[in-house]
Amino acid sequence: MPGFDPEYPARAVVDLTAIRDNVVALRRAAPAAALMAVVKGDAYGHGLLPVARAALAGGATWLGAAQVGEALRLRQGGVTPADARILTWLYAPGAPLEEVLLADIDLGVAAPWGMDAAADAARSAGRPARVHLKVDTGLGRNGITLDDLPGVLRRAAELRGLVEVTGVMSHFACADEPGHPSIDAQAKAFEDTVSAVERAGFTPEVRHLANSAATLTRPDTAWDLVRTGIAMYGLTPVPQSSVPSTYGLRPAMTVEARLATVKRVPAGSGVSYGLHYTTSQDTVLGVIPLGYADGIPRHASGGALGPGGPVLVGGGVGDVSSPEAGPGSARVVRVAGRVCMDQVMVDLGPYATEQAGDIVTLFGQADGVEHAGAPSAEDWAQAAGTISYEIVTRVAARMPRVYTGTQEVGADAAGLSALTARGAWS
Repeated sequence: MPGFDPEYPARAVVDLTAIRDNVVALRRAAPAAALMAVVKGDAYGHGLLPVARAALAGGATWLGAAQVGEALRLRQGGVTPADARILTWLYAPGAPLEEVLLADIDLGVAAPWGMDAAADAARSAGRPARVHLKVDTGLGRNGITLDDLPGVLRRAAELRGLVEVTGVMSHFACADEPGHPSIDAQAKAFEDTVSAVERAGFTPEVRHLANSAATLTRPDTAWDLVRTGIAMYGLTPVPQSSVPSTYGLRPAMTVEARLATVKRVPAGSGVSYGLHYTTSQDTVLGVIPLGYADGIPRHASGGALGPGGPVLVGGGVGDVSSPEAGPGSARVVRVAGRVCMDQVMVDLGPYATEQAGDIVTLFGQADGVEHAGAPSAEDWAQAAGTISYEIVTRVAARMPRVYTGTQEVGADAAGLSALTARGAWS
């Protein structure tokens, strides 16, 4: 693996083999369904094109990109129609839907106006629009209401030849809470929706409802296609009851940095803005040159502000709970005081042997502090009062991405290095 960029003292290492293997595991969870790899949000911060290639190597046959621009970038980046079907579904009036159709991309229609917009694009492109009816079965977000569905179906029938209804889709509100009554209610509403679409004379080739959580905990809702997002990146969608390895997953992203400053301070020293952390003894402080401008959540501040985000120091993963783990060995410490724009501080302890330039890991390929010693994105989510999705997705564009496992997934390592040296995919 290449060393750190001398201009930036941190990096996000993305294991493409983990992405591939996670897709394989998810396909086993829903063996009768095709799998859509959801790569919206720059593939949850992991890198749009590298992740897309890795997911396809694992057996994904669809790619999902919420924004039109993301979907177009997949095609522009070399993902051909022979490689994968692509679906995009979140746009406002005036979006370049003609470009979408010319790029052979399927289009989600989530409102009555979207049907006419798709038809207009089809006229301009000279080819029909393949649309997936996105129906709101209870999430209360983007989607055709059940009251509006009959009118949309009538309009779709009037626009035959310009519009082909190739899919029906919806999205769960509470699949990450197994047993929640809304899951069965939405499943029934979706079944009724599919029946209504078929009675209207349409035969969609794919019907899809299940997200990551449903794919793993409610395989009966898989239908023809599952849309996997967070689980594909090796993070559990149900952290209250499982860790990634429960489902044969492993996290793909590791965020690590080099210590910028290591200094000894006396007991009673205040640390960072507001002095919300005070050292209880003579100790050694370490300064990590990352902050909220890099995506480190300010809500993961420590001391009087909360538990603080966890950081692995001391060289590697070890048994940090063992009494034999001496000073300088692998151990987890917490953010001390307020997270700043460009730096966070950690209390390394009175006998620390770390030096400036040593590598520390904020989170990586682990089931978490309680399970594997090393911190996970979920640990950071708990420290910040959020979800692991946000932790990985918010890793800033300025942080270089380094890709491993490129040979295993058929990616060009040299090409990826050139593209990612300055965060081009981030």
